[in-house]
Amino acid sequence: DSLGRTDALMVRRLGRNVIVLYGEGFDASSTLGSWSMAKSMLHAAVGLLVDAGRLDPGGPAPVSEWSRPGDPRAEITLWDLLTMRPGLRWNEDYVDGESSDVIEMLFARDWEPVADTGGFAAGKPPACAPGTVTNYSSGTSNIVSRIVAGVVGPGAEYESWLRNELFGPIGMDSATPRFDEVGTWIASSYCFCTASDFARFGGLYLHEGLVGGRRLLSESWVDTARVATGTDEEGREHTAHWWRWEGGPPDAYNCSGYEGQYIIVLPSLDAVVVRLGQTPTELRDNVVGELNEVIRDLGAA
Repeated sequence: DSLGRTDALMVRRLGRNVIVLYGEGFDASSTLGSWSMAKSMLHAAVGLLVDAGRLDPGGPAPVSEWSRPGDPRAEITLWDLLTMRPGLRWNEDYVDGESSDVIEMLFARDWEPVADTGGFAAGKPPACAPGTVTNYSSGTSNIVSRIVAGVVGPGAEYESWLRNELFGPIGMDSATPRFDEVGTWIASSYCFCTASDFARFGGLYLHEGLVGGRRLLSESWVDTARVATGTDEEGREHTAHWWRWEGGPPDAYNCSGYEGQYIIVLPSLDAVVVRLGQTPTELRDNVVGELNEVIRDLGAA
C-alpha cells in the first residue's frame, strides 16, 4: 500500500465528526500511540505553567546539569528548548542505532528508556550557540518535560496534574502518558489516546485555547504553536514543538509523530484532521498528499 497502514482517520468540522474511519482491528475505543505528537501536548503543559507565572520561557532553563560556573549551557532558555534551538549535540536518527541518541535514550536498556531521559539529554555537550540552529531533538523535549516535573512534581504528581489541568478539562479521558524511572513524562514520544481524544486536543488549539467557552490556554501561547522559528533538515517549518503544515491552507499547522501520526489544525476551515497509522518514512509524502486531498475536499464542501 502506498500509504502504509492507516489505523484511524477522523475529521471534525464545525464541532461534529464528518469522517470517521478505522482500520482492521481498530475502533473508537482503541488507544493508539502518539509518538512525537506528545511533544505538542507538552507545549500545552508548558503553556499552562507560563500562563500561571510558574515558568518563564525567556529565562535560563532550570537544569541542574548546567548550573556550574562557566558552563555555556547556562545561557540556554526554555524558549530555546521549545523551539529546538538549545545548541546541544544530538542525533535524531531512527535507522542507525549505533550513532543515534534517540534510540539510546528510548530503547537501549532492554527496549526501555534510560532511567532519566531528561538528564540523558541535558548531559550532551554544546555544539553551537543557543538560539542559532534548529536541531529537532526528542532529548530536548524530555529536558522540557523534566523542567515541568520540577514545577508540578514527578511521577504520580505529574500524571495527576496533567489529568486535572490538561487532559481532564479537554475531555481526553483515554490519555495515558508514559514516565521514566525518575518520574518525567517521556513527552518526546509517549501519550496513548483514542482518535477522538487526539481530535479533542487539536480542538483546544483550533478554538484558540478555549474549551467549552472556558479559557484553558492564553491566545498568545496558542500563537507560539503557529509561528515558524526554523526549519529541519528536510525543510519543514518548526514552531514551538509544533509544525507548519505543508501544502494546505496558509494558516494550517500540525502535530507530527513518527510513522505518520498527524493532528492537523485548520482554523480557516474550522476543522481538525487526525490520521494514525504506521507508514514507512519513504512513503510520508504520499500520506501528506492524501491528507491534503481530504483538506481540499473540506474547503470545497
